[in-house]
Amino acid sequence: MRIANLSEAQIDALREVSNIGMGHAATALSQLLGKTVHLQVPQVLITDISKVPELLGGAEKMVVGIYLQVLGSARGNILMIFRRENAIRMLDKLLSRDNTKGGLLSELEVSALKEVGNILASAYLNALGSMLKMTLIPSVPVLSFDMAGAVVDYVLVDLAADGDLSLMVETEFFEEGEQVKGHFFLLPDPPSLQVILKSIGVIHG
Repeated sequence: MRIANLSEAQIDALREVSNIGMGHAATALSQLLGKTVHLQVPQVLITDISKVPELLGGAEKMVVGIYLQVLGSARGNILMIFRRENAIRMLDKLLSRDNTKGGLLSELEVSALKEVGNILASAYLNALGSMLKMTLIPSVPVLSFDMAGAVVDYVLVDLAADGDLSLMVETEFFEEGEQVKGHFFLLPDPPSLQVILKSIGVIHG
């Protein structure tokens, strides 16, 4: 199924199931941080690959990116983006940090952020898989601490082989006062879209 051919009904259905999945992910993050985490209703975007860094605040914005592949009955990718300052605030809640060592992340901090990504992705995919009656499994997370343009290029370069357009389910989640704010992107492979939409019930055959 070609991404450009999605109907409004199909986009609405993807938005609704993702909203439920992200609700589970926000609950998991709330439990991890010991604070209530809210989320915005997901946007389903069909966008040019090259425009993605603009959604993250510009190509030169320093961010932490956590990337996982979706394996199982449907394939795709998950990308979580935290601006550097928000990732640091989150680490302050999770660890006893040494704030004197500068801008680099320690091995323990990288591991902690990867675990955050794993918990969020697992909660999201478990809820999504339950609704769609599919097995959806996250891969081992990969973390990148770089400019937004470089992080997005690393994740999305392979998707460009399927065309310039990508389907993204984007959700913004935040703690009160926006101390922990991030973006969650679901990037289903084009061949998996038909499988997902058939499970939702918005296409037949």
